[in-house]
Parts: sequence; C-alpha cells; structure tokens
Amino acid sequence: MSRQGHDPAYRAYSVIEREGRDPFWQPLGAAFENSDGSYNVILQALPLPGPDGVCKIVLRPPKEEQSDDRSPDRDRSASGSSQRRR
Repeated sequence: MSRQGHDPAYRAYSVIEREGRDPFWQPLGAAFENSDGSYNVILQALPLPGPDGVCKIVLRPPKEEQSDDRSPDRDRSASGSSQRRR
C-alpha cells in the first residue's frame, strides 16, 4: 500500500533520449487520485532539462514493475538484459 492509502493512478517518468540507443525511462514518482478527481503528484526525483531546456514529466498508468531501462509499454522478454543502467 502506498503512503497515500491507495494505489497510484499514474507513474511519473522522465524520458531520457540517448544517441544510438533506446530512451531511458527514469522513474520519478507517482500520481494519486483524490476523491474530488484532482491528483497529488509525489516525486522522489526531479527531471533534468532536455537539450531544449524543458523539464518534462510523463505520466503513464501503472504496469507491472520494470527492472530495466525500457519503456513501461515494452514487453519484458524483448531484451535479454534485466540490469538497470546508470
């Protein structure tokens, strides 16, 4: 159970583009829906600005936990690596 008392409605990511490689989806935190339909976004990290100077956070519905640097939408079996790159 989360600190908010219920499961997150969204997970927060920063998508880091990498030359010649797949983007790295850096987990930042989660968003929790309130009873009035608004959201609280709880971040454990902050995004870094991209080349254009913009800090962008992507909210995605939760999927099964990812243990590597692929998009949350990709099939886990698509890559032989399960180590997170830093």
